[in-house]
Amino acid sequence: MGLKEKIKSNEKLKKLVHWSILIPKQTRPRLWIKWFVNPFYHKKGKGACVRRRTRMDVVPWNKFELGDYSTIEDFSAINNGVGPVIIGDRTKIGLSNTIIGPVTIGNDIRLAQNITLSGLNHNYTDVTLPIHVQGVSTAPIVIEDDTWIGANVVVLAGVTIGKHCIVAAGSVVTKNIPSFSVAVGNPARVLKKYNPKTKLWEKV
Repeated sequence: MGLKEKIKSNEKLKKLVHWSILIPKQTRPRLWIKWFVNPFYHKKGKGACVRRRTRMDVVPWNKFELGDYSTIEDFSAINNGVGPVIIGDRTKIGLSNTIIGPVTIGNDIRLAQNITLSGLNHNYTDVTLPIHVQGVSTAPIVIEDDTWIGANVVVLAGVTIGKHCIVAAGSVVTKNIPSFSVAVGNPARVLKKYNPKTKLWEKV
């Protein structure tokens, strides 16, 4: 049995490890994790940049990767507590974005400002318990290469946005968006798709 399995199978040990990694009653890692563990455990590519005012709630039990020449701008929040956050090459995460794993973002992506990508939902079905103690369920979000997402967009858990898409500002994406599409609205719907035969973007 490996170390991870031993920790998971022993409830007291699991609680001790969580206490040593996370500040109690918060989702933020302790400073010793930020300084001495994360830099060696997580991958940061050549020329990648995380701005100083970014909130990095990153823990060692799930992956965090930032690809070559990618940037996370100030006032953003990254959280991999319940699922990995993988960001590809030459991708720009704009000001004040919130990314909660599991989320995979491809190469050459542009996220504008105030975007939320959350791969988790809070469980709520037991009416005898507060929602915040009922745990969470997760479903991965995938943003494929060469996509642009406008300001104030919300992408819900389990959604895949295909390659070379445009998602208009203020949209709420509740379902998958196929590649080479323009989507807009709440809930977001596809307005245009690229036709490879005519080589035109055509209304749907």
